[in-house]
Amino acid sequence: MKINIHRFYKNREAVIKGAALFLLDIILTIACMVGALWMRYDFSFSRIDPVFWESVRSYMWINVVCTVLINAVCKLYTSLWRFASIEELKNAIVAIVLSSFMQFFGMKLLGYPVPRSYIFIYIMLLAVCIIVPRFSYRFLRIAYHNHENAGQAKPVVTMVVGAGAAGYMLVREMKNSKHLNRKVPCIIDDDPYKIGTYLQGIPVVGGKEDIPEMAKRYHIEEIIIAIPTLGDQERRKLLDICQQTACKIKMLPGIYQMVNQEIDVSMLREVSIEDLLGREPVDLHMETIGNYISGKVILVTGGGGSIGSEICRQVALHEPKQLIIVDIYENNAYNIQLELKKNYPELDLETLIASVRDKKRIEDIFETYHPDIVYHAAAHKHVPLMEDSPDEAIKNNVVGTYNVASAANKFHVKKMVLISTDKAVRPTNVMGASKRICEIIMEVFSQISQTEYAAVRFGNVLGSNGSVIPLFRQQIKEGGPVTVTHPDIIRYFMTIPEAVNLVLQCGAYAKGGEIFILDMGEPVKILDLAKKMIRLSGHVPGEDIKIVFTGLRPGEKLYEELLIDEKNLVQTENDRIFVAQMGKINTVKICKKMSVLIGHAYDESKDIRKDIKEIVPEYKMKGED
Repeated sequence: MKINIHRFYKNREAVIKGAALFLLDIILTIACMVGALWMRYDFSFSRIDPVFWESVRSYMWINVVCTVLINAVCKLYTSLWRFASIEELKNAIVAIVLSSFMQFFGMKLLGYPVPRSYIFIYIMLLAVCIIVPRFSYRFLRIAYHNHENAGQAKPVVTMVVGAGAAGYMLVREMKNSKHLNRKVPCIIDDDPYKIGTYLQGIPVVGGKEDIPEMAKRYHIEEIIIAIPTLGDQERRKLLDICQQTACKIKMLPGIYQMVNQEIDVSMLREVSIEDLLGREPVDLHMETIGNYISGKVILVTGGGGSIGSEICRQVALHEPKQLIIVDIYENNAYNIQLELKKNYPELDLETLIASVRDKKRIEDIFETYHPDIVYHAAAHKHVPLMEDSPDEAIKNNVVGTYNVASAANKFHVKKMVLISTDKAVRPTNVMGASKRICEIIMEVFSQISQTEYAAVRFGNVLGSNGSVIPLFRQQIKEGGPVTVTHPDIIRYFMTIPEAVNLVLQCGAYAKGGEIFILDMGEPVKILDLAKKMIRLSGHVPGEDIKIVFTGLRPGEKLYEELLIDEKNLVQTENDRIFVAQMGKINTVKICKKMSVLIGHAYDESKDIRKDIKEIVPEYKMKGED
């Protein structure tokens, strides 16, 4: 009973409004019946035939009951009239026609005579009495909203791109909502039949090629892309045009994200750099991934990092028997633990704080949990910092990888996948060289172990910790300058989910000793990336926010490579994923050199780079030609 009372009070405003409309309809229905006769006899009550008066009086309450019942069935007492639209108008017309014809046939059936024109006049009057009070609420609300906004800050002048269903609903909400301060003077759409027409009273003024011109003509400050069905290529072309303006750009999510959801302003998101740089989705055969992960014990080192945490998310999707997160940074580990427990309450999750440098701790974890598959994402990856602390790069990257690979062999793990980098190809920095040694460690163990060892090599990951994207965002937020090391520097980019999909696919394909590489498309010029990010923020590069060139950092290349020898490439079942089979290596000789390298790293040797070059001859140290 308490619940019912609570619900009544919670919805009492809606109940009062519905009751008021109910009573109003009773009064107006009676008025329409009387008014139809009055109008039929030239607005004179004295001229009305008494027989017709008696007919109307006798049928009046039958008609009232039928009318309000039909109105209720057509939802005229439960609709939100402040948002009244075509749907509500359609319901009102259906109710008016049904109740009018029911009165006509009812009076005929009961033998109540009325003038032939009576029913037509009645329909006209009822339409006015039913529709006007309801829709006037919306129009009065809009007028009040406009009056309120007149005293507020200057509205944001907004251009909407897309005159379809999404654009219609978005414009409707921006016009009606009291919480939004937007002025929409024009709409853009590529459909030639829509150009010159009006949507919600707003003109469709041209196609996407006209965006720069119309943005100037209408003094646009913000562009909203309301075309959720756009493909990746079309979206990039449209965004390139929008970036020719100095407007801030927002967009609706893709159509797959909007199934069964009403489109509203809360769904708008900032345009991300991924929208500009992304490629067509890579088909990664998720069924294959699911088949080899499902029911397995999965261990992820560096599981709290940007790559490691995404591995955990995607592994959790495929119902593993158990997921073990290992990370040295407790805050990162705690965050991903909370997220996974919330999103996957049935997941058997263990979160452990440990350093991959600690061999005994790593072996204890492997002995306790007996993982089937290991993803090794723990690493130091910041190029300039590792140039200043090369011994730490060896301790964490090389020793850590060796400890994990050794434990995988000792406790009979089925697969181990190393997260590598394009910087391991002909490295010019300690970080890249250390990752190349990690790849060699995988080769060594693949020759002596039943465990299947593989590495995944890819370029820069958009938005990952330490990448250029967060740096640029912060610099733009602070008003600049945006720092670029060199005007010609280029990099390969991929999204975090795509990179992780590659890692998981690699595990499914791995037979031992492979380095997997993704076809990453064309490299991106970092200067162009900086300019695009500045424009996305609604600023003009070089004017509002300066771009400063700082010079290449220690160990940094102008360009990165993904392969040592393209002739070595073998295509997998997926035409976007390739594998480089490395040649046999002298494991005894390599192990001796690594033993020396690791010993010197813990001795804080100043000549550690020479030890690295002994193992990675293609490593180009600073000062070498």
